[in-house]
Formats: sequence, structure tokens, C-alpha cells
Amino acid sequence: MENNAQLIAECTTRAKEWLSPAFDEETRNAVQAMLDNEDKTDLIDAFYQTLEFGTGGLRGIMGAGTNRMNKYIVGMATQGFANYILKAFPGKQCAVVVGHDCRNNGRMFAESVADIFSANGIKVYLFESLRPTPEISFAIRQLGCQAGVNVTASHNPKEYNGYKAYWDDGAQVLAPHDKGIIDEVNKVKIEDVKFEGNKELIEIIGGEMDWDYLQAVKEAMVDQDVILRHKDLNIVYSPMHGTGRVIIPEALRSWGFQNIHVVPEQMVIDGNFPTVVSPNPENAEAMTLGMKLGTRLNADLVIASDPDADRLAIVCRNPKGEWEILNGNQTCMMFSWYIIANKKKLGQLKGNEFLVKTIVTTEEIAEIAKKNGVELKDCYTGFKWIANEIRINEGKKKYIGGGEESFGFLPFDKVRDKDSPASICLICEIAAWAKDNGMTLYDLLMNIYAEYGFSKEVTINVVKPGKSGADEIKQMMVDFRANPPKELGGEPICLWKDYQTLEAKYADGKVEKIDMPTTANVLQWFCADGTKISVRPSGTEPKIKFYCEIKDASFKCAGCYERCSNAALERIEAIKKSLNL
Repeated sequence: MENNAQLIAECTTRAKEWLSPAFDEETRNAVQAMLDNEDKTDLIDAFYQTLEFGTGGLRGIMGAGTNRMNKYIVGMATQGFANYILKAFPGKQCAVVVGHDCRNNGRMFAESVADIFSANGIKVYLFESLRPTPEISFAIRQLGCQAGVNVTASHNPKEYNGYKAYWDDGAQVLAPHDKGIIDEVNKVKIEDVKFEGNKELIEIIGGEMDWDYLQAVKEAMVDQDVILRHKDLNIVYSPMHGTGRVIIPEALRSWGFQNIHVVPEQMVIDGNFPTVVSPNPENAEAMTLGMKLGTRLNADLVIASDPDADRLAIVCRNPKGEWEILNGNQTCMMFSWYIIANKKKLGQLKGNEFLVKTIVTTEEIAEIAKKNGVELKDCYTGFKWIANEIRINEGKKKYIGGGEESFGFLPFDKVRDKDSPASICLICEIAAWAKDNGMTLYDLLMNIYAEYGFSKEVTINVVKPGKSGADEIKQMMVDFRANPPKELGGEPICLWKDYQTLEAKYADGKVEKIDMPTTANVLQWFCADGTKISVRPSGTEPKIKFYCEIKDASFKCAGCYERCSNAALERIEAIKKSLNL
């Protein structure tokens, strides 16, 4: 109780600072209501911390408070970011790109960001309206800018908005820049923020950048001939009310596809996402309308992008003619296989190519790369780490693809973030190639399993909202480190990896150092049968995530899929008991 009283006192002190005339009347009234309420839950959640940059930048529920997304937190973040940019590039006329997606308050936040940058003497290229996250990344590189901001909360529920900060390579900020920006932001008081923009330094961009971006996306194409043979591939697409609504159909047409249908209800720009519970392509429910239209039109595949069009979802038909939603590991594996197999067939592999995946993504990709003599690089979760591998190998090795289990892939290097327009075009090319060879995408997936081994991946999300939830998640990681599990569903663990200490410990007592550029709050456990469990707190949502990968050596053909999948799910239930989940 004493600790809770102290926390309430600290939050009250912070909240009272928001009653000053520097904040507008609506904000002051909202804060006063929290202070007057006997239940201090909202007050604590709104003021117990200040939003910080995680794996996806700044992201939170919209509302008043230091732990909320509002024009003041966005303003102070931008002022700190501007201060850091000016220090990092002294004497240079700096420039930034600013964009936003379809979310509520997105345009207001973006214009405020543009005003603050311009008030600090920084040139701003502001997109005329909503644009995909990958196009923001592309524009930073195309225009030679020093940084960029995209106002988006990606696939989060409608209550959220966010702020993705980019550096001059078009990737989201990494150390030391992320910490440097936070240090500058923490120095900023509301009265330091220069809200009054310099309109002469703000240039609106749009159509010409769209054209340049669409031309670049075509570089991800592997085999145009197969597209020409199947230009009538029957495609259903949904933008989930977001930024892919114009760009993605145009990109598909530019590749040569002519039979494109859109989900009309989800072509409407709406930050309330009225047709889905959550605009997350990882959720099967979000694909319902697309599958209904696909059934009516007898489509070959159904595809979707999330609101800021960095992630994609793919639905294909199984042998029964039913829709099968592919998970992020399966799509990443299929992209990797196709790029390697067909570039090799077309003589496009020179021996210096590399793929990238995150440490929580399926090890099937490692098998595909190894058997085909292509180098695979593992990195931390978050596409900024994939972008980092591209950056440090630029000019030395050829990047041919990279992805992560959370429905993100990047098939070319002109962008340094997940790219659903390019990935959606490429998956349609893969579907055309499969059709050319008498297969569906599902058949191709089964063939990959038969050649490289079966693996079932399931992510378990344990949601813990608010300050108390953040404390619980922190304690769970402490407990796992203090008392690591010895078995997973009855199978002994043979290897423990802790990315906070960068140590790998084997069952025989041997200890090795893990070669990574920095530490991370991630644990991994491996069994001799190929089981891999990864545990990490989410950087963008109030949850702790358990990534489960189960192997099955008995898989021989498509007829084994259901049996092996069910056996893997049973094993995961046993593992959950081992971990007290």
C-alpha cells in the first residue's frame, strides 16, 4: 500500500504539471477529472511513465498524460528529435520526411510534427495524405534526408496511435541514435516546444514519389514471364481501411496482374476500423470479409495489408477448396524458398547473396538457405535489425530478402522496413509460378515441408495491461532467469540462450558467447527434437510473447499435414503446462 501511495503521489505531481496554461482546456479538463476520481487507475496508467521508443518507436493509447499519445507528447518527442538531428548534422541544412496512416488524429499529429521540425529550421517533405510506411522509408533515401517520422500505430487497435522515427538510411532508429533521441526528449519541457511552423520549409509531396516508389517495387520481381502467362490470376485484396488502398492495386497492375478485386467495405479510410475487431493481419477474424468475397469470385488467393501497409496476410485454398490462412513463418519461408530457387534457376545467384531472419522466426528458413549455399543472418526482433544487416553489408554482399514471423517481409533493398506492396506483388508472382507448375500456394508449401522438414509455429501472447501488467511481465522474465525450465512438455532442454547476458548454456555445462551487436531481453530454450521456444516482452504492446516452434520428422507429404499439425498443437499445450501458462 505504501508503494502504491508513493506511485499515486508521483503521478499526481506529474499530472498537476499538465494543468498549466501551456496545455489546452480539453487536456486540462481530462487531467483534472483523473485527479478528482477516487479510483486512481486511469491516473496511474496515464502518468506512471513517459512513452519511450521501443522496437516500433513511440506507440500508445491516445489521450491526456505522459504515457499517452497526444499532441504534447508528440510535440516534445519531435522537439527532442529535432534537437538531436541538428546536433548529429552540425552546419547542414537538414531535411526530414513526414507521413501518416489512416488513424484518428494521424493528420493532426503529422502536421504538428512538420510544424515543429520546420520551426527548428529543418526542411520537411510532408506527404499530402496517408501513405504506406515503406514509402516513407523509401522517400527518406530517395530525397537524401537525414531522418523521418511516420505517424502510425501499425496493426494496433483503434485506441492507439504511434510515431515511428527513422534515420538517414531509411530504417527505424537504432543505438546510439534511439538512446540519444530519448535523452534529448527527456530534456524538453512543454514550453521548449516550437509549435509555430515555418511554412516556407514545408514541401508537400505525393504523386511523383508514388511513381518512383512503384518503379522501385518492380525490382523485387523475379520472373516476369510467369506473370505474363498468368496475368489473369484471380486476386482479392483488402487494405483494412488503410494506406494500401491505392498503392497496392497500382503496384499489382504495374507488375502485369489484371484481375484484381478489392473488398469494398474495407477500401473506406476509417481510423475506427468498423469492419474488424482489430486491424491485425495476424488475426483470422480480420480476413473474414476478404474470404467471403474470394469465395463469391472463386479467387485464387486473398491478400491484405495492415493499416500502414507494412505487414501482409495471405489466404490460399487447400485441396478441399477451403481457405487456409498462412501464418507469418509460412509466408516468410515461402518467400525465401522462391527467391532462392528461382534466382538460382534463372542464373541470378552469384554466390555473395544473403537472407536475414529474426531469432524468433522459423528455423526452416535456415535449412533452406543452408541446403542452397546462401548465407543466412539472424538478428533481433524488429525490422530495424534486418535493415541494419542490409546497411552493414551494403557494397559487400547482395541482400535478396528478409523477414520475420509477424507477417513482415522485404524482398528488395530500396526500402529499409517491412514492405507489403512489394511482398504482395511477389506472393502473387509465386502464386502465378505455382499455377504454371500445376500447383496452388498450399501445394507449394507442402512441397517445401516435404523437402526441408515440417515445422509448426504458434505464438502465445500473454496480455498484461497498465503499470501493474508491466511489472508482472518484468517479474516473469526475472523468474525465468532465476529458475529456468529444465523440460518442455516432457522433453529435456539441451540449450538455454539468454540475450541479456549473451550466453548460450548447454546441458553438458559448456557455455558459449552469443555474437550479437547488443543485448536484448530475450530468452530461448531448445530441445534435441528441434523444439524452440523464445520469450520476450513486446516492444509495442502490453504483452509478453512466447514463440513456439515444433518439428516433426515424420512428415512425408501433404497427407501428413493435419496429423503433424495436431500433434504439434498437443505438444504446445504440454509446453504451456511446463511454463505455467
